[in-house]
Amino acid sequence: MNRIVADLLSCQNQIDSFFENQRIALLLRQSNILKQCGIAPVAVMRVIFCLAFTGKNLFRYLQAAGSGAEIGKDTVYRFLNSVHANWRKFLHLLSAAVIRTQILPLTAQETPKVFIVDDSLYSRDRSKKVELLARVHDHNQKRYYRGFRLLTLGWSDGSTYVPISFSLLSSANKKNRLTEMAAVDKRTNGFRRRAESLRKAPEMLKELLMQARNSGISADYLLFDSWFAFPSVIIGLLEQKQQVICMLKAMKTITYGYKGFDLTLDDLYKSVYKRRGRAKVLASALVELGKNAEGEAVMAKIVFVRDRSKKKWLALLSTDVELADEQIIALYKRRWDIEVFFKITKSYLNLAKEFQSRSYDALVAHTSIVFARYIMLALARRTSKDPRTLGSLFHAGCDELRQVSFAEALRLLLDQLEQLVKSFAETVAAPIMAMLAAFIAQIPDLLRRSLLLPTAKF
Repeated sequence: MNRIVADLLSCQNQIDSFFENQRIALLLRQSNILKQCGIAPVAVMRVIFCLAFTGKNLFRYLQAAGSGAEIGKDTVYRFLNSVHANWRKFLHLLSAAVIRTQILPLTAQETPKVFIVDDSLYSRDRSKKVELLARVHDHNQKRYYRGFRLLTLGWSDGSTYVPISFSLLSSANKKNRLTEMAAVDKRTNGFRRRAESLRKAPEMLKELLMQARNSGISADYLLFDSWFAFPSVIIGLLEQKQQVICMLKAMKTITYGYKGFDLTLDDLYKSVYKRRGRAKVLASALVELGKNAEGEAVMAKIVFVRDRSKKKWLALLSTDVELADEQIIALYKRRWDIEVFFKITKSYLNLAKEFQSRSYDALVAHTSIVFARYIMLALARRTSKDPRTLGSLFHAGCDELRQVSFAEALRLLLDQLEQLVKSFAETVAAPIMAMLAAFIAQIPDLLRRSLLLPTAKF
């Protein structure tokens, strides 16, 4: 048995049930991810899927497998670089199945469901020739990096966050793009991915939302932070019949209609009645965002919340004016789920770290596989009611894989020793067999189950 097969077996406890229960092979076929040569796509994906849990990158994995590896480097990159693969459809199918069959049955029907959208830096700061590489501004570090904006749409019921889709955005400004698009057949999914990367984030937000809803995934509200909170974007989302709850940012160019006046957010706060004392909710007001396509006024509720850290206030907007102030605040708190998601994928699941490919298709394919890893961990945490965080679940999974690998090695040694003892004469073999039986009897039950041994093997 070669090393790659042994590694696949070592991942069985953590991954096989996920691949089987979620029918990953079928989802790949439905997403036009088909076999090009002799290796099935699900086998290649399983190898890539396991890398983060084995502690190896692709180079170290193939080096450990040696010349006997059944899946080589060319096979992996041919799988990742396919322009025909529809990875967004794969994520839609996977997330929709997990939500419908695994999460919703565990969630009360009256619990509000939310979409959450945000972008994060996909850094390739040491790269120079990655396709569509751009200079991207990081708002946290206040500087530019080389890479992409990872615009991500997810779903949450308040307990479990499931990533649904994403878009790796380059830059609509040609001056900020360091490398241009490769020549690709315009009829392929690869060309459509590249064309989307040059669009602006608010446009792609509407597109991702529409595609998710067409895939059968729905939610009561869409949550996002102040970077997307422009009246034109909110009105456009309402035209798609999607209610919005978002954070607002005070800007001199953005005004809200209140009692016949167009006021900035700062002026609006000065004009509304404030609650007395140390209330967490300072004030709320109904405002007009603007006119929709039919010329009707679009109303929204703005809630001002005390910001204890900056000794100022924060403003939340809800297009559902029937929601109570406290409900708006409670629902917006769920937006933190996507921040946890970005932390887990970057720190534990090797997002943007596992491969150094220059192909845009490979970046999209690997990011989709990283999202699938997160779905597996989130599903394991939800279905087992495990109180541990996703980070500790990841480390526990890695420890279990290492333990299983050790058990397989010990089982192999015991089998070899058994064959050697049996080759001796009966007078010599009998006492040795008795000693081995006594030794196995002392093996802990947990390790004995991993070795698939009965109480007495010999």
